[in-house]
Amino acid sequence: MTTVPALHPQAAQLVARTVPIPDPGPLLDLLPQGRAVSWVRRGEGLVGWGEVARVTTSGARRFVDAERAWHGLVRHAAVRDEVGLPGTGPIAFGSFAFADSSPAGGVLVVPEIVVGRRGSRAWITVLGRGPVLPVAESRRPVAPPTSPGTVTFTEGTRSADFWRNAVATAIERIDAGRLGKVVLARDLVARAGAPIDVRWLLRRLAENYPGCWTFVVDGLVGATPELLVRREKGLVTSRVLAGTIQRSGNDERDLALAASLARSSKDLEEHEFAVRSVAEALTPHCSSTNVPESPFVLHLANVMHLATDVTGVLADGTSSLSLAQALHPSAAVCGTPRQAASMLIEEIEGMDRDRYAGPVGWTDAEGDGEWGIALRSARLDAEDPCRLRLFAGCGIVGGSDPLTELAEAEAKFIPIRTALGTDR
Repeated sequence: MTTVPALHPQAAQLVARTVPIPDPGPLLDLLPQGRAVSWVRRGEGLVGWGEVARVTTSGARRFVDAERAWHGLVRHAAVRDEVGLPGTGPIAFGSFAFADSSPAGGVLVVPEIVVGRRGSRAWITVLGRGPVLPVAESRRPVAPPTSPGTVTFTEGTRSADFWRNAVATAIERIDAGRLGKVVLARDLVARAGAPIDVRWLLRRLAENYPGCWTFVVDGLVGATPELLVRREKGLVTSRVLAGTIQRSGNDERDLALAASLARSSKDLEEHEFAVRSVAEALTPHCSSTNVPESPFVLHLANVMHLATDVTGVLADGTSSLSLAQALHPSAAVCGTPRQAASMLIEEIEGMDRDRYAGPVGWTDAEGDGEWGIALRSARLDAEDPCRLRLFAGCGIVGGSDPLTELAEAEAKFIPIRTALGTDR
């Protein structure tokens, strides 16, 4: 199913105007309370608010239908773009369910106002529906975000014991040669004493994890370290993360842990599966690809990952959203072989992942864009503003241990827990 606002054909025309602006200050500080979208890393990126159009899709065709609807919106758009960078002109922010069967489906949101920054350049895009180009608005003061108050946590869809048993089952299947790797996820439920202001989470996530992409789209909020795909002027980039170790808080100890991670046969095997799946998915769309021979260790505030940046030169004009579809789900969030891993997840994981581990990001009218994997994330409850569902997952391979994997999953809950005001 795909829905687009039903408007009179003439009034339905999308119009957009982008103009340069002075430094607007921290992008996340611009967001008003209510519906907001964000894609920010190290102070650069895009934020938006208001809503000109919304596209909702479902099922196996959720990406295809979203792309078609977006093309329909921008095909005859009236655009005045005085900046001319990726991320200017008409912009849609999106997030998509991990699984075809998930009722969470997919969504593209076209905001009324988008403010962006890249390097020393900043801009504002104002979007509307009708024959007249909108006038760029100046910054308006916004109320500060409010604290969620006291937060309590309870088990999610399945208990920790259930999840450990699922990991043990996965290891048995892997040892039996059924597959090479599978990623299993679990959830946790947070209940706040006051309605959760998403801006409170965004600011704390951006402060604690400046190297991650801090995002919110349609109630899905998080700070992902993993760039599924970036398409920019013909260059394609994907950052692959697989293989994780928790930081100790001691710099010397963390250096030793990073070295052990870089030598770990279990983690290197997991990482190789993920890199191979990305390279294979990009190859049909690129005239050349570059895959580094060995990963580097990415240091985040709470964990370290093995990381590899895969790059390619786009050959067929495929949009960033279609590239995200081609890459999803990678071995980093599903496993390998993909079909066998997907079937095992459905059999033993015991929950709907919603939009966790699905693509989240943005696209412009030219097809350029950035799509991350929705990791270190949570979904706001549409009916209960005090409820939040957190997600975390771990890659399981032949050398995995259920207790160790459970500890890793708990560590991956920390970003959202800390953003809510607690790390316990």
